[in-house]
Amino acid sequence: MLIDETDEELMARSAAGEREAFDALAGRFMLRLRRAALRVLSDPAAAEDAAQDALLRGWMRAATYDAKQASVSTWLHRITVNAAIDRVRATRPTTDVPETLLDPAEAADTMLAGRERHALLAEAIASLPARQRTAITLTYSEGWSGQDAAQALSISTRALEGLLHRGRKLLRAYMVAREA
Repeated sequence: MLIDETDEELMARSAAGEREAFDALAGRFMLRLRRAALRVLSDPAAAEDAAQDALLRGWMRAATYDAKQASVSTWLHRITVNAAIDRVRATRPTTDVPETLLDPAEAADTMLAGRERHALLAEAIASLPARQRTAITLTYSEGWSGQDAAQALSISTRALEGLLHRGRKLLRAYMVAREA
């Protein structure tokens, strides 16, 4: 039964051409892949497309998967992040921030200031270069460990730290300039 099989077993069967095995993997990971793509793209429709593109690429390249280099989850996330970055390069990213539920007891001016700051931060993140934006979102928004984020970006953890440092520096400068 496919439900009882590990990700690695399903990937091996997928590499052998078993579509049902890859369908099971897609079912396991689609939501997470879509969420990772959404953090890079900020557009639900584009994130859905990027996640589907990533799964298609994963199916087509299943034979190239190497369990010694990465887990199935990390491998699919790396493909997804790359597909999302490809979309960012092709189009300008959106900076729309979805409305959030706010505490009704909060004062109106506090709510407005929080919304403005959130929108400003989303705008600042969207203005970052693609690799810095991806590093920031994977690490801080998605809560990935430095090692997992570095592996998803195909870079060393030291290179990830550099991207994060430069990204935070640009965010700080952007926020200071806009709040002045």
